Amino acid sequence: MEQLTIHHLIPRQSTKRKKVKPGPTINICSACHRQIHSFFDNKHLARELNTLEKLRNEPQMQKFLSWIKKQNPSKRVKIHRQG
Repeated sequence: MEQLTIHHLIPRQSTKRKKVKPGPTINICSACHRQIHSFFDNKHLARELNTLEKLRNEPQMQKFLSWIKKQNPSKRVKIHRQG
C-alpha cells in the first residue's frame, strides 16, 4: 500500500477559525483522502462525517471503498471529482 496520509476528522479550516486545537485524525491512503475531499465539503465533513465510523458508513464512501479494495495498491488511483 502506498504511504498513508493524515486526515483531520474535523477539518483544520474549522478549528483554525475558532482558534481551537485540531481535532482527532486518522491515517488513510492517499486515494481515500482525495476521494473524501472530492465528495464532501469541509462544512459537511465537520458537521456530519466527523468520525471514522460515520465516514465508513456513508453510502458514497462504501461504494468507493468496495471498489478501491480491488485496485492494485502499488499504482496511483485516479479519483472521480464531483462537479
